[in-house]
Parts: sequence; structure tokens; C-alpha cells
Amino acid sequence: MGGLANRTVGLLLCAITALVICREWGVAEWTQPAKPLLVLVVVAILLFQVRWSRKAFVAVAMLISISLVATNTDWRLIITRGLETAAFIGAFFTALSTLRTVAQTSPAIQRAGTFLAGQPPGRRYAALTVGGQAFALLLNYGSLQLLGSLATANANSEPNLEIRRHRIRRMLLAIQRAFVSALPWSPLSFAVAITVSVIPDTSWGEALVPGLITSFLLAGIGWSLDSIFKPRLTVKPVRSAPEGTWATMLPLALLLAVLLVGVVTLSALTQVRVVGIVAILVPCIAVVWMLLQHWNENPVSTTCGHIKAYVLQELPSYRGELTLLMMAGFIGTAGSQLFAPMMQATGFDPSYLPAWIILVSLVWIIPLAGQIGMNPILAVTLIAPLIPTATDLGVQPIAIVVAITSGWALSGASSPFTATTLLIGSFGGISATRVGLVWNGAYTLICGVVLSVWLVTFAYLF
Repeated sequence: MGGLANRTVGLLLCAITALVICREWGVAEWTQPAKPLLVLVVVAILLFQVRWSRKAFVAVAMLISISLVATNTDWRLIITRGLETAAFIGAFFTALSTLRTVAQTSPAIQRAGTFLAGQPPGRRYAALTVGGQAFALLLNYGSLQLLGSLATANANSEPNLEIRRHRIRRMLLAIQRAFVSALPWSPLSFAVAITVSVIPDTSWGEALVPGLITSFLLAGIGWSLDSIFKPRLTVKPVRSAPEGTWATMLPLALLLAVLLVGVVTLSALTQVRVVGIVAILVPCIAVVWMLLQHWNENPVSTTCGHIKAYVLQELPSYRGELTLLMMAGFIGTAGSQLFAPMMQATGFDPSYLPAWIILVSLVWIIPLAGQIGMNPILAVTLIAPLIPTATDLGVQPIAIVVAITSGWALSGASSPFTATTLLIGSFGGISATRVGLVWNGAYTLICGVVLSVWLVTFAYLF
């Protein structure tokens, strides 16, 4: 039964992805009514396979649905919209995971990661920060797993306990901060994909330049803190040359160039959102990459075998992450329609607040919500409908995107409940709370202040 359920989930997720692509590209609109139904079937199957913490998200989604039926005459439309959001998230995850699957089995990517992890202390943090962003684009959370395992293996080869402890901490922080600093600009990040989908009249192309500046600030502050407060050792470490040369990074650079050029070109030539472009482009790149990897091993049949294994085995194995992400999207989208009347009943109207306060508050509210266990997807989809329009605020819509993605990145660095802190904590042998609040406490506060200033500057001067 488990095997049948897994195969069904994998095939249904691929069908949902195809329907989302049709919607984004404006073809076969008649297929769209099937999308919410397929999401319900997927969630119903996963409900019996995930742990209780994930079942809780499904339970909350059900309670919200019941409340909407009881209190809102438009409950069908609202619930359908929530299921559409869940479908969109599931499709985006399915598309991105294809590239992660191929990259994790690539010898060239392994060599590039080993080379970065083996850099000498003077440039290790910077190398992991820049290289880590590249890995984050390709592997998403898999970049934390790959680089984290390589970093700990490198550090554990150090016999001195003092040096080993400091090396693990500095390398893991570089990897985590590289990941979160990629969130505000990467076309493959949930932060960008979801934010531009919930804020009207915005696109990835408009978010790219300000997102890169946000990324530079996040990465630069991390590097500065590491340089200023680097530990004073009581013993002199033994230096060793890294394995390989910078030419080791060329396959990774080429792959990123193909990916980014493809996204930029299709964005310029079409009116399709970056989500629709990524949903097609990333799997195509993954298939071509797989063919090249197995060029000398009957590439077509080998690639077909890997695709079959991905759909029927690997994709369903992400059941916990899929349930969490899809239900977070549903809860935020549908729950905001319950929350809005409650806010109105209290007499609170955010439109009376100065625009700069609303924008800056987004930088801080999202990471604060992360401290009580709110996934950034849940926080953003819940808050976004309550934000006054950009016209009412007197700013460009993209300023709201910059605010939200900045807060999303800070949540990724500080929340004890995000995958980033949980993974870094597991590699460091400490709790996620210690990673978020101790290792990254000062970093988050400093970044929050700097990003607030940058956001107000961008909103009113640019």
C-alpha cells in the first residue's frame, strides 16, 4: 500500500506541476478546475504518512476551512484560492527538486564543494559565502546538506579540539548566511516566487537589482562580523592546500550562467512570471545535465530510469516538507480572510500608519513570527493581503517585495523552526535555538537595522 501511495503522490504532483505551468503560460485553461481537487487528494494521502507536527498543519487548515464555511459566504472562492496557492508551492518544489537531484549526484559539484570547504581561513568565509550562493541556487536546502557535510568533514580532520570547534562554527555560519543572502534575489527561491505572486504588479526582473543589493548587505555584514570577531587561538593551526584549483568551479559557473541567462531571456521575451519559467526551464536543464552525466552509459535509458525513480520514489520521500509548505501556503491565504475582519473589528487600520513604518515593520515582523514557529510562507501569505496597496503607501510595489524578502532572509537566519537553522544545528551538534539566537543573534539585529535603512532609502529615493 505504501508503494502505491508513493507512486500516486509522485504522479499527482507531476500533474499539478503541469497544470500550474498551463496556468502560468496561459494554455489549456479548461484544465484548471482539476488543480484544487488534485491537491486535496495529495494532502489526504500524505496525511497518513507524515509525523504529528505536519498533521497539525493539515488540522489547522481544516479548522480554517470549517470557520470560513460558517462565517463567509464566499468560502468556496477563498478555499479554492488557498488550494491554488498550495498547488503553486507544490509545483515549484517539484520543479526545483529535479535540479537538486541531479546536482547531488554530480562528481563536478562534489569537487566544487570540497574545494570551497578546503580553503584556508583567510578566504574560507568569503569563498563559502560566494560559492554557497551558487550552490543555493542549484540545490536549495540541499546546498546546506552538501556543504554542511563537506565542511564538518573538513573540520573533523583537524586534530586540535579548539581549532576544530571554531572552524565548524565559522564554516557553518558562512554556509547558512550564504543561503539566506541568496533568498532576496534568486529566481529559484520561495522568498521571491511567493512574494511576487502575492504583491500585485511586481516581477522578478524588477526585484533583481534591489534584491542583489539586499544580498550584498546580508553577505557583507556576515563577512565583516567574521573578520572582526575571528577567534584568538592559543595554538598555531597547520595550513594545508585545498584540493583542486579555481578551475574546479567552472562547471558550477557554467551551469549557473545557463540557468540565469535562460530565466532572464524568457522573462524578456514573454509575459510569463518567473514561476512559470522556472517550472519549465529547471526540469529541462536537469534532464540535459543527466544525459551529459551518463553520456557513456546508454544516456537515454539511464536518464529515463532516473526520472522514473525521481517521480515514483524520491519526490514522495519529501512528504514532510511538501505537507508543511503546501499547508502553510493554504493557511496563510485562507486564514488572512478570517484575520482581516478581526482586525477591522478592533478598529485598527494600517493605512493610517506612515508608509515607512509599515515597510520597516515587515523586515521585523517576519523574523519575529519565526520565533513562535510561523514558517515564512505562512507569515507572508497571511500578512500580504493585510498590507495597504503600494498606491496607498505612496511607494512602488517592488519596495514591498524588498521589505518582505529582507524579513524572509532574517527569519531564515534566526528562527529556530526553519530548515536552515535546524540543519546547521544538526551539523554543529547544537540546538537550532542556539544557532538562531546565539550564533546569529547579533547578525540578525545588525542586518535588521541596516536593511531597514536600505529599504527606506530605496522606497523614497529610488
